Amino acid sequence: MSVQVRNNVHVSGNGGATMVFSHGFGCDQTMWRYLAPAFGERYRVITYDLVGSGRSDLSAYDHARYATLHGYADDLLQILDTCATGPVILVGHSVSAMIGMLATIKAPERFLAQVMVAPSACYINHPGYVGGFEREDIDELLETMEANYLGWSSSLAPAIMGAPNRPTLREELADSFCRNDPDIAKHFARVTFLSDHRADVPASTTPALVLQCSEDLIAPRSAGDFLARHLPRCELHVIDNIGHCPHMSAPTASTRAIDAFLAATLD
Repeated sequence: MSVQVRNNVHVSGNGGATMVFSHGFGCDQTMWRYLAPAFGERYRVITYDLVGSGRSDLSAYDHARYATLHGYADDLLQILDTCATGPVILVGHSVSAMIGMLATIKAPERFLAQVMVAPSACYINHPGYVGGFEREDIDELLETMEANYLGWSSSLAPAIMGAPNRPTLREELADSFCRNDPDIAKHFARVTFLSDHRADVPASTTPALVLQCSEDLIAPRSAGDFLARHLPRCELHVIDNIGHCPHMSAPTASTRAIDAFLAATLD
């Protein structure tokens, strides 16, 4: 099976460098439609679906391969080997920010920069670290998801989106959650919310922009502050926005922040 089919890869745009967009949990590549087109005149643009999401080939989902985020990072590098031209700028939302970071550690020579949209290296609180959730909170979330996936999706997705004045976006994210295969989504959720990549953060030397929302239910400001302190080459930019998806609810502010970061980093 080709990686293009496996991950439903789409390539557009022009440019000597490649910008690749990787979506978060419960989402698919269509959610980059407000952001990715702004870069098509300057870069080769790649969007794709994580295996198990969107229109990826669900038969390729392997519970052992995707038992950690490393399997997704390996997929990303395979996509770049097949579809990218020149150096790569990675834009990853939520869990894909960590997937992308792991890819930069595995193959640092491939990447010019990484943009982390609403990232978290660890969702669970630990001594000296505030991820936003107690372990009991995550266990309850996963148990609720296991018992009633569609109900969980319909109730939680709007809260994750935020965007109180954009009900269509809240509905879109809920619909996206509900379209996913429940068994795959439950497995991916467990891998995502129980992951802890704090120890990996200092090993990523690729210049990074952490794009954080001022109010985010999933990735609080403390998660962005941790990355800003521990990534060797990191800039933190906070957008005045409610929710976990600024690339959808605040695309203009997100684009401006990315443009400014790239202009300063690649100059």
